[in-house]
Amino acid sequence: MPDLTSQSKPAPTCSGSLLLVDDDVDLCTLMAEYFARQTYSVECVHNGRDGLIRVLERQYDLVILDVMLPVLDGFEVLRQIRKRSTVPVIMLTARSRERDCIAGLDIGADDYLPKPFGPDELMARIRAVLRRTGLPPSERTRPLSVGSLVVNLNTREVRGQGGVIEVTSIEFDILELLVRNTGRTVTRDEISAALYQRETTPYERSLDVHISHLRKKIESEGASIRTVRGVGYLLAVSDEVTP
Repeated sequence: MPDLTSQSKPAPTCSGSLLLVDDDVDLCTLMAEYFARQTYSVECVHNGRDGLIRVLERQYDLVILDVMLPVLDGFEVLRQIRKRSTVPVIMLTARSRERDCIAGLDIGADDYLPKPFGPDELMARIRAVLRRTGLPPSERTRPLSVGSLVVNLNTREVRGQGGVIEVTSIEFDILELLVRNTGRTVTRDEISAALYQRETTPYERSLDVHISHLRKKIESEGASIRTVRGVGYLLAVSDEVTP
C-alpha cells in the first residue's frame, strides 16, 4: 500500500534560485546537494561562456562565479554580466591570490570567498547578500537625500545632478548606511556587520575598494566620504556642488 501520508506532505518552499558556475564538477555536485537541503534551487554550469548565456537567458537570485573557468574566465563573465544585469554575484577565488579578490570587486562583485571554503560560510555569505538586495516592501521607505544626491530605497537607485548614478548593489548599501549617518563616523565593523553580518579584518581590502569606487561616483554631488584613519568613514556635506 502506498504511503499516502508522505505523498500528502507539501513540498518545501524554495528559498531562492542560484546559479553556480565552476568547472569542478565534483564540487558543483556536492554544493548542489547542500543547497537543496537548504531549500535553494540550484543550477550548475562548468564554463564561462555557458554561465554567461544562462545568466542572460534566465532570472536568478544570485550567481556564484569561480574566477578560473574554461572558455571565458570569471572576470570576463562578470564584466559582461554587469553590462546588462545587476544580479548579485559572489566570486570564488584562490586563497593565495588577493589580487583576484580586488579585481572581482573592481568589476562589480558583491562579495568574494577564497577557496577552500566551508559550505556553511558560503551559505552565510549568500544569505547576507540576499538580505541586502531583496528587502521586502514593508522595509522600504521614502528616499534619502544629502547634497544633490537622492537615494531611493524603493528602486535602489541613486540620482545626482546629471541623472542616475550607476552603483553596484553593495555600493548602494554602503551609501545608504553613510547617508543615514551623515556627519557621524561609521566604523568599519559597523559597515561590515551591516553588509556581511561579520566583523571586518585588518587585512580585508573589499570595503576599501567599494568605498574608493563610491567616493569617485559622488564626489561632484556636494557630499564626500572621508576616511577616519583607524576607525571608519564619515559622509560629510559641503556647501559647494560641482556643476
